[in-house]
Amino acid sequence: QVQLVESGGGLVQPGGSLRLSCAASGFTFSSYAVTWYRQAPGKERDLVARLTNTDGSTNYADSVKGRFTISRDNAKNTVYLQMSSLKPEDTAVYYCNARRRSWGINYDYWGQGTQVTVSS
Repeated sequence: QVQLVESGGGLVQPGGSLRLSCAASGFTFSSYAVTWYRQAPGKERDLVARLTNTDGSTNYADSVKGRFTISRDNAKNTVYLQMSSLKPEDTAVYYCNARRRSWGINYDYWGQGTQVTVSS
């Protein structure tokens, strides 16, 4: 059974830090690029950070550059999002995604999301 399970969300004060985790099972995690997305109330789901499975390259949304870091541990089948200097506008549900592209077809798996609330 394919699963992506996020954890680590919660309530944090502005300027604080959180580390999100996403544990994968049921598929060959190391063969998939991983991405964190977020969705605030009434807004679309936006890319936060992506990490490839090939050369380890990353890309980040401009709004989180220098504050967030994505990483993965293939031995643990887990992707992380280290978030620091959090701002109220970072409040959202955070989702992890695993994607593999083969013969022009995208194979996507999604987690259920974890709530991050930044507030004093």
